[in-house]
Amino acid sequence: MSTRRLFLRTLAALASAPCAALRAASSAEVRITVDRGAWGQAGPADIAQVAEAAAAELWRHCPNTRIEAIRIYHRTDFPQTDYGRGPDGRVCIGLAAENARWSQFAFQFAHEFCHALAQHSEAGLRGWHEPKHANLWFEEAICETASLFALRRMSETWQTRPPYPNWRGYSAALARYAADRLAQREHQLPAGLTFAAWFAQNENAMRANAALREKDVIVARQLLPLFEAAPENWEAVSFLNHGPRVKGKLFARKLADWQAAAPAAHRAFIARVAAVFGVAL
Repeated sequence: MSTRRLFLRTLAALASAPCAALRAASSAEVRITVDRGAWGQAGPADIAQVAEAAAAELWRHCPNTRIEAIRIYHRTDFPQTDYGRGPDGRVCIGLAAENARWSQFAFQFAHEFCHALAQHSEAGLRGWHEPKHANLWFEEAICETASLFALRRMSETWQTRPPYPNWRGYSAALARYAADRLAQREHQLPAGLTFAAWFAQNENAMRANAALREKDVIVARQLLPLFEAAPENWEAVSFLNHGPRVKGKLFARKLADWQAAAPAAHRAFIARVAAVFGVAL
């Protein structure tokens, strides 16, 4: 076999290998470090405080979940949870916020931390799958839900327990950021259209392109009340990608696989999520 062909085969094998191969010791704590970078007026220590606060609103509901340390780095394009791990085994999350835009930092990190739960937690790693698949839109919608959930909860937490005493007044800005996103016209159902009808019209587009953010928010609007009423079910996200690796898997099958993989305590909740989409489990 030629050297070039061997090199290409090695690359292909690495690309298809589960991230578990890069794991280091997971922890019951969320350990976050922030790289120096083009953060503008925001310093790594303050960014870490905001990220830890955002993660805490989800993590407090995940007592049985374990995850590796997280490294935050700066991106100039868009936030991203890297599919692979860093050379030291850490989960790598890129954020695109800058300066003292703490609501934006919190929003972006909560979204990406939710991806980390689904893809990089100990349970998430056992459900490894291709980076892109037909139901990735659903994970994106849940992560959008996580951002809104975290901001709304942080706005309450920071009224009494902000990272720094002089940040207490920023709690209103966190709530406003979430409210403004929910209020945007493109994030509303069209007049006279039920969610069931809207979903029937848009599911195929979302399966083809998981990054249709305005559609993600419309779905998140349906999921947010469920998670706010029963936040202990954030732990179920770690089992979101379990099940047989079937190309083009139907969404109903995706939900059934999720329910089957999740601990019994979360199965009724997953059935309620499925019912939002007209799927009976």
